[in-house]
Amino acid sequence: MSLRTAQRASLVDQVIEQLKDQITSGSWQMHAKIPTETVLAEQLGVGRNTVREAVRALTHAGLLECRQGDGTYVRATSELSGAMARRLRAAEHMEILEVRRALEIEAAKLAAVRRTEGDIELIEAALKRRDQAWMAADTDTFVEADLAFHIAVVEATHNRVLIDLYKDFSTALRASIAAAGAPLAGHIPHDAIARAIADGDAAAAERAGHACMEHIAIALTEGEQD
Repeated sequence: MSLRTAQRASLVDQVIEQLKDQITSGSWQMHAKIPTETVLAEQLGVGRNTVREAVRALTHAGLLECRQGDGTYVRATSELSGAMARRLRAAEHMEILEVRRALEIEAAKLAAVRRTEGDIELIEAALKRRDQAWMAADTDTFVEADLAFHIAVVEATHNRVLIDLYKDFSTALRASIAAAGAPLAGHIPHDAIARAIADGDAAAAERAGHACMEHIAIALTEGEQD
């Protein structure tokens, strides 16, 4: 996605919208470093002060993060996920788990009813990557694969509101997954969830989801006691 030369009216607002488009469209990936003020000013045909104000506004909204002496990075993909990230940083792990329970168990039930063959393939592929990462004790890959598994399950619901809500939530979910499901904390099996969804068994998917959440709750409790 290319940047357009901004018009004179409401320059800061125009630049904010264009930078936001770069984020929401995926042109600038999560955690990626964005171009410098000088580069952006040249691409947009505006002054550096205008770019600075726009970046400051998006930083306040939680979409960008300015790191002193390093640059500016994408922190969230929407204002909702930015606001959610700020809220979750102050939340307890058990509070986050309660929200996960509400979203993920319902998603598993719906996915069992609505999934397609393509959905099943994505869920099983994510599950395989997750198990391989655990066997290799690769924490970073495990967290990303675990998150990909849950997103694949949610996408199998084909409920756009639930999908968008969970993706915004999941942007800030990585820390919770790392705390509860990193390789060193033990393996929390997800096979039953995938199997129930593939079988089209909503009741079994709900039970498997509940069991998964209980495993996570135990892991979190044990982690807090260490």
